[in-house]
Amino acid sequence: MSAPSTKANELFAALQPSCRKTAAHALTIVRDGVITGEGPTTKGRIHFSRTLDADDATLCARILTASAVEHQPVSRAEAEALFEINDAAAERSDNGRFDDLLAKAVAHHAASESGLPVPPRTVALSPDTDIASWAPAHARQIDTQMLDWIAGQMRGKRRRNHTLAAMVATFVGAAALPLSQLPNVFDIGMM
Repeated sequence: MSAPSTKANELFAALQPSCRKTAAHALTIVRDGVITGEGPTTKGRIHFSRTLDADDATLCARILTASAVEHQPVSRAEAEALFEINDAAAERSDNGRFDDLLAKAVAHHAASESGLPVPPRTVALSPDTDIASWAPAHARQIDTQMLDWIAGQMRGKRRRNHTLAAMVATFVGAAALPLSQLPNVFDIGMM
């Protein structure tokens, strides 16, 4: 992935979160730029509507790993903003960075809400860190309400995050479920 542009650095300075709430808000600003192709997140560069590019993915990662939130678990509002960005982006030119970030952020949120320890965001969300090195591997470790929430976020979406879908299947133990129950977990036909 290329280095972030100077414009992205300037924008990040303006969107620097002070807490998880402001980080979630900053992500909604990125979402709006992805939807319209206009606004502060796209200023000074060519950006098409409904497109997520490398600068967008880099900006999301920088927002999520800012020093003010680095040692806090990813919040539900932040994870939902990422799902909204995922839904808004019909086209991708980020070499898969956003999909990796989304899966790791959701796993970070789900694990922490289930009472499990999670590493700092700079470690957990890094493209160099394998999600399997820290994310829970079994459903018995994850709160069932979390699994329902994740499945609800994934159900009926036109774009699938295969890393996230595989993680959910692992959490749920898809091989152990009767096939008739799988659609209730997530829409496997869309994968």
